[in-house]
Amino acid sequence: MKPTKNITNIRLCECKDSPYIKPQSMIFCENGKERKWDIIQAYDSVAILLYHKEKESFVVVKQFRPAVYLKEMLHSVQTEIGWTYELCAGITDKSDKTLKEIAQEEILEECGYDVPLQEIHKITEFYSSVGFAGSKQTLFFAQINENHKVSDGGGVDDENIEVIFIPKNQAYSFIFDESYPKTSGVMFAFLWFFTKEML
Repeated sequence: MKPTKNITNIRLCECKDSPYIKPQSMIFCENGKERKWDIIQAYDSVAILLYHKEKESFVVVKQFRPAVYLKEMLHSVQTEIGWTYELCAGITDKSDKTLKEIAQEEILEECGYDVPLQEIHKITEFYSSVGFAGSKQTLFFAQINENHKVSDGGGVDDENIEVIFIPKNQAYSFIFDESYPKTSGVMFAFLWFFTKEML
């Protein structure tokens, strides 16, 4: 089922008491000179590259991102703006779960596949948004098939997520096709997969 894409009644307001981010300014001395840098404390995250063996396709998610919408609305000629192609992912806000358990939960909620923990493998970790947030993302990989499928996915609560299959033979061109708004995580993960195949 595709999510509805009717975005209306947009308003901007000051961000106060967010449970997800905390804006701050950091004062420090660098080589004896005092500097100030605005930062945002934010949760770390996990992301998962999913490869569907039977469909010979990567599984990604498509969802509305308000920050991207604001960037695109004045400059884009596309009729559908603010919707991005991303890896299945989620913030690490559950202290009682391991990163792999959080990844497993996100795969189930967003994409509808129940993948055993032993079939989810860590690729690497890296920092994102280093200029203002410095959040760490841990990247995982899982190969799935229809035996893992238990629901249509789509997220939980008010999430509005579409599950997208990108055929493996089209994935390399997808990386560089700028008509598909996407994250750097998708691009890196696809390239990792192709590099892994060549080794």
